[in-house]
Amino acid sequence: MKTSLPTNVTKYFWGDDLAQLSWEKHQKYIMQTLLEKGNQESISWLFSKMNKQNILKQILELKLSPKSKNFWKIYLS
Repeated sequence: MKTSLPTNVTKYFWGDDLAQLSWEKHQKYIMQTLLEKGNQESISWLFSKMNKQNILKQILELKLSPKSKNFWKIYLS
């Protein structure tokens, strides 16, 4: 089974079974990983998949470092 994530995004999921990882089933996990570790290209992909306001609404539920959580709250506001 092929992953539903682009190659430039999959590098952040090196410990995961990419054949099982899909945007449809694992949005929250993918979002928190990219917001914590992603580069500009992977963040752009995330923003193309999900509205920035939707991300902002979920920021408190994500397992992010305090520094990352604060950054994204300010950036997305």
